[in-house]
Amino acid sequence: MDVLIDFSTAVDVEIQLPASKSISNRVLIIRAVSGENVPIGNLAECDDTDVLLRALNSRNHTIDIGAAGTAMRFLTAYFAQKPHCECRLTGSERMKQRPIRLLVDALCDLGANINYAEQGGFPPIDVVGKQLEGGKIRLKGDVSSQYVSALMMIAPMMKNGLRIELIPPVISQPYIALTRQLMQTFGVDVSEEENVLKITSSRYQMHPYVVESDWSAASYWYEILALRGKGAYFLRGLTNKGLQGDSKLAELFLALGVSSTFEDEGVRIVATGERVARMEYNFVNQPDLAQTFVVTCCFLGIPFCFSGLGSLKIKETDRIFALRTELAKFGFEVCEPENGVLAWNGVRSEMQNTIISVATYNDHRMAMAFAPIALQQPIKIEHKEVVSKSYPTYWKDLEKTGFHIFYKK
Repeated sequence: MDVLIDFSTAVDVEIQLPASKSISNRVLIIRAVSGENVPIGNLAECDDTDVLLRALNSRNHTIDIGAAGTAMRFLTAYFAQKPHCECRLTGSERMKQRPIRLLVDALCDLGANINYAEQGGFPPIDVVGKQLEGGKIRLKGDVSSQYVSALMMIAPMMKNGLRIELIPPVISQPYIALTRQLMQTFGVDVSEEENVLKITSSRYQMHPYVVESDWSAASYWYEILALRGKGAYFLRGLTNKGLQGDSKLAELFLALGVSSTFEDEGVRIVATGERVARMEYNFVNQPDLAQTFVVTCCFLGIPFCFSGLGSLKIKETDRIFALRTELAKFGFEVCEPENGVLAWNGVRSEMQNTIISVATYNDHRMAMAFAPIALQQPIKIEHKEVVSKSYPTYWKDLEKTGFHIFYKK
């Protein structure tokens, strides 16, 4: 189903953001590894977390995780270390195109039994679980931090613990830091020196835990205020002392005219209208924010050069291709001057149609980053259901603030 969106009268409201799926998924894996069924409060209610939870509770031989990349990486490691477990992990056609060889090779070097069911280096994979020996591995740090996190979380169960040497450059470091902080929250020490992580053989000490709200989801509300140029929202459940690297967006959006004031139960964001003439930033540590900033800058008429985007090509879709293709429909010629870099010089040509239809490529962030454009012109978002991957209530929340959503089959 698609949605047609336009905008009339703005309403400043309080938004209850979804819980962080990055934290939810890590805590679920840590709890599963520990074997202790402690309660997790405010667990994310979205496709990615639902898929992971179902897989952890499944007794089926074949486990289909659909398009959930985090689940594929984390479950590969989890089932590899689980004795007496035999399963096949598979997914969507796009998932079968997303590489997993580096993680599989690392696990096999540590004693795992994993084989490819179809194409070498890609899902589906057959996993026979066993206690892993552990030891030392070297891993490229510029592919996916989820490989590193997957290995870290199962490391305490390895006979000899684990030493991970990351070969620079290392991308998405805040996500590795998030995994380290959560492991330490549950009693496992993770030492870090330069690009080396050390985890000894030990046990998690589980206790009830409450998941904080999602900073990635907050980015779309910052985008809306930046495009409106006035107004305010209160985003419940966010803190400036949280674990998520994407909280950097509060600082970054100052350049695009949105300020943040942290209160006891969340953050109040206000449009200031004060914007920079040009923006440059390296998103290597916050790749999930890239689509929001690219779209926002284009529709504010702010030229930009954003680097550190190499990992976007192996996400739910090739996000660099998707962004360039969809923005071209609106007259923006966004270029890729070199690998992992997106730039725009501020020139806009004529649009193709009055109401433009935005393809989402089965990518939740494409839908959510483009929807706020309705502040400036009516648009159509294809396959509106993709937002369920991380923010199922997104369309309802938009309607609360003055957006008109027309559902079309």
